[in-house]
Amino acid sequence: MSTHDHDHDHDDDHHHGAPPSPMAERVKKLETLLVEKGYVDPAALDVFIDTYENKVGPRNGAHVVAHAWRDEEFKAWLLEDATAAIASLGYSGRQGEHMKVVENKPGLHNLIVCTLCSCYPWSVLGLPPVWYKSAPYRSRAVIDPRGVLAEFGLTLPDDTEIRVWDSTAELRYLVLPQRPDGTKGWSEMALAQLVTRDSMIGTGLAIQPGGL
Repeated sequence: MSTHDHDHDHDDDHHHGAPPSPMAERVKKLETLLVEKGYVDPAALDVFIDTYENKVGPRNGAHVVAHAWRDEEFKAWLLEDATAAIASLGYSGRQGEHMKVVENKPGLHNLIVCTLCSCYPWSVLGLPPVWYKSAPYRSRAVIDPRGVLAEFGLTLPDDTEIRVWDSTAELRYLVLPQRPDGTKGWSEMALAQLVTRDSMIGTGLAIQPGGL
């Protein structure tokens, strides 16, 4: 069973499919010029992008999740007012001004998508992965979420409800994955190591102890 939630309608402010901003165009031209003149190694640039896409950015979100796992009061605040709770840990800014956190529970799994472009909470997840921005993911996540999850290697029980949340320019989502069993008494730092970017999008689960 799956459902598709729209807390806010996409509207003209979303600018789906709009051309790159003047700043984005300038950045791209500068990047091209630096590469052509040999000032920047394309391979090094790729490493830099990978670092912010997969390591630095998602560590912010992992901290948020681990803190919620250890602190029930913070977790309640996070689920009620995610924007304020996340900001209290020092994570805010562009692409993360308005946040909503949705919690995975037994029998319920949440999946995040932006059906018309690629709205994404940069402040807690870093740069969006290429697949998140792809048309196949954006369309199929709503039509066949169970099939999409299977392609990511995540097969859920048939009776698990899959709830799809559609991000907008006004509101972005973060999944609070279920805390793995066997982690009672773990430090926040240790718990954060179990939280992956994909588990906070919903295309994966938190890492089980011993799976690091």
